[in-house]
Amino acid sequence: MRKLFAFLFFALFLAPAPLGARPFSRGRIVVHPGGRYLQYADGRPFFYLGDTAWELFHRTTREEARLYLEDRARKGFTVIQAVCLAERDGLRVPNAYGDLPFADAGFTRPNERYFAYVDEVVAMADSLGLVIGLLPAWGDKFCLKWGPGPEIFTTEGRAEAFGRYLGERYRIRRNIIWILGGDRPPEGREPILRAFARGIACGVAGREDYSACLITYHPWGKSSSGDWLHDEPWLAFNMQQNGHAYDFDLWERIARDYARQPVKPVLDGEPIYEEHPIDFDREKYGTSEALHVRRAFYHEVFSGACGHTYGCHAVWQMWEPGRYAPVTGPVRSWRESLSLPGAYQVCYGRELIESRPFFRRIPDQGVIAGDAGWGHGRCTATRDSLGTYAMVYSESGRPFAVDLGRVSGKRIVAWWYDVRSGRPLRIGEFRRRDAGATVTFTPPTCGKGNDWVLVLDDARMKYPPPGRCPEARSGAAG
Repeated sequence: MRKLFAFLFFALFLAPAPLGARPFSRGRIVVHPGGRYLQYADGRPFFYLGDTAWELFHRTTREEARLYLEDRARKGFTVIQAVCLAERDGLRVPNAYGDLPFADAGFTRPNERYFAYVDEVVAMADSLGLVIGLLPAWGDKFCLKWGPGPEIFTTEGRAEAFGRYLGERYRIRRNIIWILGGDRPPEGREPILRAFARGIACGVAGREDYSACLITYHPWGKSSSGDWLHDEPWLAFNMQQNGHAYDFDLWERIARDYARQPVKPVLDGEPIYEEHPIDFDREKYGTSEALHVRRAFYHEVFSGACGHTYGCHAVWQMWEPGRYAPVTGPVRSWRESLSLPGAYQVCYGRELIESRPFFRRIPDQGVIAGDAGWGHGRCTATRDSLGTYAMVYSESGRPFAVDLGRVSGKRIVAWWYDVRSGRPLRIGEFRRRDAGATVTFTPPTCGKGNDWVLVLDDARMKYPPPGRCPEARSGAAG
């Protein structure tokens, strides 16, 4: 009881003053009124393009953190997912400066020096236009199914106090999205999670107002927050972890959350990482590569996701040879891994989505006339709800037929979008004679690793080429 009182005292009354750097000029991130997507408070679109840096606060120096954040901002990421109480024994192994997150053995008194470094990194991200997807604690700290633990959030009071401590600390920060969980199923821990969320909201807003803070939940593999928590008032959008296998149907998982009521945005917060042992078995399945990353991005976003998270196996753990023990065999150091192809290519995907009307995008397999295929031969389609554009992703580059009746206008401009380089290739212009007209399109190349996006535009809209001109990018490489 004394320990709980001490924790509450420090959390509720001695939380430091919030940082004073200028917040996002567009306001914080909120859910769009339509319920499907995210936006800045001023109404401008926000595409959640996350990178996974779970150990960012725990394992980096400020110079390393700046190098990493500048790289991700330059490439076009919008969110960095990181954990306060880290996965890799974050309660007992100090950060790069020798500081533990708590000043006592009972984990009740937050250590100001540790959290001052978290403050620095959050401020760096803010200055670069990056949102921090902030996990208060990794899942073993409240649900010790595996991992080093210890499980310290065993009561609602303790969870609420720590949530309030962080909420108050970052209450003026507009570049925070709160992520509860951390690779755990929430079943049986719902009261603890509600207490965390309540504490965060009260810390940010002074009352239990979930409109003042965007909160989601990171579940364990091959599941969604929506499987347990969809109706929770604190859950602003659903997050999935579709995990590190390859041969399963990602689009079905997004579609399931997309169909839930009430409507909430959804995204995959942990898909297969680049250079990760596939299904945790490198000898049997090999190591993931950029194709696996692109496959997850396009199938899921075209199925209705409001964004996507990228991950690299070395980067999430901030692995350096000789400095930290590797987790399941990273291929190269985190610094070398920053420039892997998949990191560029998900940013090309963001550029494609943002080059057409954002909030009207809907999933629509009806764009594909006939068989959409399955498995690695799958084609997935999305379009504007008003029909001014449509897009089809062909994973293997196989030919497919399109119903031109799904696109408005009598003249339709067609493009191929090279998902490897972000370069558009104009196919030509078609005349739609009737609503049932179909045209078969054959991508420029086919086979494994030859995935393409077809873009169809109503010519009257005079849309620019899809994506962003590669010559205009700074520091991009194919």
